[in-house]
Amino acid sequence: MQANRLYFIDAVRAFAILMMLQGHFIDTLLAPGFRDKSYVAYNIWSYFRGITAPTFFTISGLVFTYLLLRAYAKGNDSPRIKKGLFRGVLLIGIGYSLRINIFSWLSGYFNPYFFAVDVLQCIGLSLIILVALHLIFRKYSYLFSIALFSVGCICFITEPLYRNLTLENTPLFLANYMSKTNGSVFTILPWFGYSAFGAFISTVFFRHVHRLRFKTITIIAFLMAGYFLISQSSWLLNELYNVFDIELFKLSANYNYLFTRLGNVLILFGGFYAFEVFLRQSIIAKIGEKTLSIYVIHFILLYGSFTGYGIKRFLNKSLSPTEAIIGAALFMVVVCFISFHYAKTNTFLYNLIGKITKTINKN
Repeated sequence: MQANRLYFIDAVRAFAILMMLQGHFIDTLLAPGFRDKSYVAYNIWSYFRGITAPTFFTISGLVFTYLLLRAYAKGNDSPRIKKGLFRGVLLIGIGYSLRINIFSWLSGYFNPYFFAVDVLQCIGLSLIILVALHLIFRKYSYLFSIALFSVGCICFITEPLYRNLTLENTPLFLANYMSKTNGSVFTILPWFGYSAFGAFISTVFFRHVHRLRFKTITIIAFLMAGYFLISQSSWLLNELYNVFDIELFKLSANYNYLFTRLGNVLILFGGFYAFEVFLRQSIIAKIGEKTLSIYVIHFILLYGSFTGYGIKRFLNKSLSPTEAIIGAALFMVVVCFISFHYAKTNTFLYNLIGKITKTINKN
């Protein structure tokens, strides 16, 4: 099989990180009076902003599992497994560290919001779960694909069962991974479902990417599957309810944002894969390689990680649409500039991972 880099993946990651930057900036600073769903522009912005997180989770599952499969095919996936586990723990650690307020802690006040779970913690835990599934099914390639697809479907279809989960008697640290009651932005369910679907897609790429006309067929498949999920997945869930008389299918169909967003992601994949030839060595691809640095920098600047002094502190929900749009554009440029020219977050962290992995292997 081909070992060439899939450049469209970096482009998708770049699109997602840029959408996250402008989305967080505008959502944090736009004045409440302009958050009106009767405005077409606001509705369009809100809809496309909703694609960002599903894209991140799906692409992380795809990339991570693809690399695991390649390592196993070469006969030695142990270093990749150890690196993956460490990376998962590392992302969880960074996710929590970004909520540290040093001045608040020094004054003796500890905000339990520190334990709220965000995207990095969920992606980190998702990587750990994918490693576990790989260890279980690595000798059974097709079963691995079936398991990933099934887990993704189960995560999405069962969403009504845990949508309003509170877990009042569960320790806060653990409850926040399953419940949004205490301020968690993301929970492992249903978001691991996107990582599972991404991992499933990676198994298809791994088996068939070297075949003739694979790219053309895959682009068409992405677009067709995406359109089906957006326009017909609710219909399918209702049909399943009519056939099996299982109330869960009906409940899922009536609030079907998960499969719909997956459809958006697949169409995005298809579009970027179709234009992959123009993306190699482009600035877009390079941005896609710096997502962790960009995420950390934007969090510090916008939300005031560690010090409590970020843009939000001074301009929270105070900007007009014009000011928010111009500010978001400048914010994206500044964050990317810092990431490219001053920050070495990705390089430092990945080199650290390599050193620790080598140490583990020696022992």
